[in-house]
Amino acid sequence: MATNPPKIKTATSANERLQKVRNTFEKKYGESPLFYACAPGRVNLIGEHIDYCGYSVLPMAIEQNILAAVSVNNSGRIQLANTNPQYKDFTVSCSEDIAIDRDNPKWHYYFLCGVKGIQEKFGIAPLAGMSCVVDGTIPPSSGLSSSSALVCCAGLVTMEANQKSLSKLALAEICAKCERYIGTEGGGMDQSISFLAERGTAKLIEFQPLRATDVKLPDGAVFVISNCCVEMNKAASSHFNIRVVECRIATKMLAQVKGLDSSRLLKLAQVQTELKASLEDMLALVDEVLHPELYSREEICKALEVTLGYFLTHFKLHQRAKHVYGEAARVLQFKNVCDSESDKSIRLLGDLMNQSHASCRDLYECSCPELDQLVDICLKSGAVGSRLTGAGWGGCAVSMVPSEKVEFFIQAVREAYYLTDPRRAAMEKQSLFVSKPGGGAVIFLEE
Repeated sequence: MATNPPKIKTATSANERLQKVRNTFEKKYGESPLFYACAPGRVNLIGEHIDYCGYSVLPMAIEQNILAAVSVNNSGRIQLANTNPQYKDFTVSCSEDIAIDRDNPKWHYYFLCGVKGIQEKFGIAPLAGMSCVVDGTIPPSSGLSSSSALVCCAGLVTMEANQKSLSKLALAEICAKCERYIGTEGGGMDQSISFLAERGTAKLIEFQPLRATDVKLPDGAVFVISNCCVEMNKAASSHFNIRVVECRIATKMLAQVKGLDSSRLLKLAQVQTELKASLEDMLALVDEVLHPELYSREEICKALEVTLGYFLTHFKLHQRAKHVYGEAARVLQFKNVCDSESDKSIRLLGDLMNQSHASCRDLYECSCPELDQLVDICLKSGAVGSRLTGAGWGGCAVSMVPSEKVEFFIQAVREAYYLTDPRRAAMEKQSLFVSKPGGGAVIFLEE
């Protein structure tokens, strides 16, 4: 695997999408792009809401991506435009401190997260002037990482425009950190797979240190993505960050009971490491230490001898920790099944996906009625496993379907979920599709 994002020479005339973006760029700015940058979205096959707790996840990149056409100039400005007219143009001065309004998460702020991350990494002042046109094929707010792909694409653009060089690993780590400027306390899965993906294989992504291991998916089954058509912008909602807070509090409660220094521990994986315990041991510890009833803010403050400034008054600690440790175990089981190449692999992986959805729904409470309905329809239509993917509270399900049943499956889901509702029916073409493991971020240069 190449260390840095590849630079590929290509003829835009041979690629319909590149040609379309080029034409938009030339019409907008009166010149031709110097280069193009592309970063894929992803589907997480298993391992939901555990990356920010320090645990491994198992995603693959998808063919849908964010593409940017870019020219570099001495204008002293960064000009942003989008091929989708609902996303308005934006211009910022290269000499100004880049401000990102986390209370107003518009599309250009995600792009500026990537710009700011690279600027701070290299201490670039001022940045090179750029004109950019962005085109996206990832359905927004669908749980397929459209926002992180935009951050990654912007980071790649800014690096290339300012004649800097970074490895894929370094870019992934920078983009994971700088997306927090928009207010999302993610763990780094989305950015890692966007840069480290390779065509034809899923990846086990591990953290601290960041590394990616190939996972060969079984022959005889494909993954089908279906969008429940409920949008959830995690930066515009508190759901995601509330779960992060609950996991951090659960970390400190478990650490304190076991006599660890809770002040320096933030992630549930750190407690396991400190105790040198198995995931099964941690699940037992959760049952022993944390009660299933709601924790009041006063109870937590008393137990930890701290003052909590959060606006929440009640927290679910047992349920969140139970999900995290259980899901972490399922990720490792999923990889082991793939590695075994058993004739029972497809059924075993499907069972793990179903267990994952149940845990997300019941313990982490990050599903929604539409997602639960869609997952149920997918299972009744021939999927051996189906689960929400991404942050949840809307967005997509991913289903594992035997290859010979794919056509029947897609038609059955189409009829049972999409055609029963006019709004869903209008979105069906971009909402229901087979996905194969795609490649990672890349720069295209004109031949």
